[in-house]
Parts: sequence; structure tokens; C-alpha cells
Amino acid sequence: MARRNPIPTRWLMTDERMGDALWLALRRLPPGSGVVFRHYATPAGERRELLRRVLRLAQARRLIVVVAGVSSMRADGVHGRARTRGIRTWPAHTRTEALAGQRAKADALFVSPVYATRSHAEAAGLGPARAMRIARGVGVPVIALGGMDALRWRRIQRFGFHGWAAIDAWLR
Repeated sequence: MARRNPIPTRWLMTDERMGDALWLALRRLPPGSGVVFRHYATPAGERRELLRRVLRLAQARRLIVVVAGVSSMRADGVHGRARTRGIRTWPAHTRTEALAGQRAKADALFVSPVYATRSHAEAAGLGPARAMRIARGVGVPVIALGGMDALRWRRIQRFGFHGWAAIDAWLR
């Protein structure tokens, strides 16, 4: 089945900690990259307005945006359990979560944390081999998340990852 949009190899994960650096990160993403818009803790009205601005910039820069959680705004897809007609990406920290993504017909799986990361300081990194074992046989592109940057991406591509996602790597 042909996807409406190809699954990007580079992704930005957004959250409230980014503040105004969000705009810098969005501008640093190469065209064709993806954005997972999270901002879970932002009040609904502010979240809608922020998403509206992100979508406007993303369209101008040819970025794909998936929204985590419920949103009435049209994006290219969703991240997680919400229903969509577009792309569905899925978070997986365990094999059980990866299989849930397969049952949900996810188009891509974000496996994390591949390496230790500031955003989940309490979680030890899985390492690339273990991260790929979590996603084994699921049959969708696997995105490495957690402590990722371009250098680490070049080192772990051989494990079979389709792409990588980060927050801080796009802010440096």
C-alpha cells in the first residue's frame, strides 16, 4: 500500500522545554524531515495556536507533521493511539509496545531510548542492537530516538534503522 507521504529519515520531537528554540530547530530541519508535535502540558488553546504556527512553517519548509495526542487540526498524521487518515507513528520502549504498534497498523515505530537522554534522565539507553530487537519483525520503518544526533545516526545505520529523531541535536 502506497503511503500518502514517505516516512522521513530525520525527525524533531517537540516539547515545552524547547521554548522559542522550537523555531530555530524547525528551520534547521532539512526539507522532507518530520516533526512529532507533542507539547502535552500546553493548555489546549495555546497548543492549538502553537500547532497552527508549526503547521504553517512546516508547509513552507516541506516538513511532515504528526501530532501526539488528540487534535482537531489537520496535520500529516498522528503519533500514538489517535485515529487518523494520514501517517501513524508509534512509540515503543518495549517489545509489547512494538507489537501494539504493529496491530495498530503504524507506518513507523519510534524505538527509545537508544542512548541515555536528557529528556528521560531516569532511563538507561537500550543500545542500538537491543532497540532493533524490540522492533524485530514488525515490518515498518524503525526510527532511533533517545540521545541521537547525526554522528550517532551514521554509526548505527548498519543495524537497520530507517531514521533518527531528537530534540537537542536540532538545537546545537
